[in-house]
Amino acid sequence: MLDEAVRELAPDSGGNRFVARVAEGTAPPEALAVFALEQRHIIGSDRRSFLHLADRAAAEPAVEAFFTGLAQGETLALDRLADLEAACGLDAGTVRDYEPLPGCQTFPAYVSWLALNAEPVETVIALTANFAAWGNYCAEMSRGLRRHYGFTDAACGFVDFFATPAPEVTEQALDAVQSGLDAGLRFGRRAVHHYGLLLQTYELMFWDTLAEPSAVRRPAGSRRAGT
Repeated sequence: MLDEAVRELAPDSGGNRFVARVAEGTAPPEALAVFALEQRHIIGSDRRSFLHLADRAAAEPAVEAFFTGLAQGETLALDRLADLEAACGLDAGTVRDYEPLPGCQTFPAYVSWLALNAEPVETVIALTANFAAWGNYCAEMSRGLRRHYGFTDAACGFVDFFATPAPEVTEQALDAVQSGLDAGLRFGRRAVHHYGLLLQTYELMFWDTLAEPSAVRRPAGSRRAGT
């Protein structure tokens, strides 16, 4: 079931303009800074959404463990974000005062909607399909940031975290879905596909926003990357 979701919801390999530009070194440093700033808002929001899903799934320990693990992962990712912000020339005041872009925040807004409205186990499947695409994007960015922008291992730690395969998360997802099957839950494949499709659409909206010069301006008070 999980493999099918990943396969059906895989994005177009050439559809992400921003990551392609990072991979070839043509994305402007300003856009990299905005990527880092947007992630600080997204990570905090997703962490709270995952904790809420864990609370809703308290009667199913395997499902609760999946979402608790995701929330813990967001905390670890947040710890690595400061080095990326520094590499992009962002100071604490700029990070604090930054106003996020609507096109970049639709994804976490929808994750919040899922946390409030969707069946937790169906959300497990939809998120797992999205994580596969997100991990691939981060791997491409990691290579591009090192090759073309001179980012250090520490500066790439945030994207490396998501790019690194996490078999334990896959195992937790399998356990969560099996738990739902054992409890007699009948998954709504149409609902799962709908959730997953919207997640992928909002994910691409995030990247498309970063790729638009009119939407991305250098945050006030920041320095050029590497300075």
